[in-house]
Amino acid sequence: MGCFEKWRKGIQTVNRFIAGVSGIFLIPLMLITAADVLSRDLFNRPIPGTTELSQYMLAVVILLGLAYTHQIKAHVAVSLFTSKLSPAIQSIFSMISSLIGLSLFFILAWQGWVVGMEERTVSDMLRVPQYPFRLLVALTAFSTCLELLIDFGESIKKLARRPF
Repeated sequence: MGCFEKWRKGIQTVNRFIAGVSGIFLIPLMLITAADVLSRDLFNRPIPGTTELSQYMLAVVILLGLAYTHQIKAHVAVSLFTSKLSPAIQSIFSMISSLIGLSLFFILAWQGWVVGMEERTVSDMLRVPQYPFRLLVALTAFSTCLELLIDFGESIKKLARRPF
């Protein structure tokens, strides 16, 4: 097993674990939402702060699952035109899209870190600090950058195997 394969397996294992952690946040999100609905309907008294907590937990679920979603290729892709091209040209387009995504997610990771380190605000009702969620954006963008690097490397390997 080459160095690239070891790195790929390690990164993908970490991203699968992070996605599993995001799934754990679905349980309290579901419970607090159901409790709030029941409390509002049965007793006409909603649970204070439920909307705020739900927003934070949903952000965590979405952000932590982003890199894994890219890993299993579950994002929306339009292959109507590229599927008709040769495998070599498809690899070139894959490399270009990986580089574009890599540059965008790198900027997102960098600015997420900068903003997260400077953030000092708290939420309105529950007074939850905002900086962990800003730093979570940086972490997620960085892990997505690693997945995009894997895609770029795999596209190079495919291109090296297939001539035009």
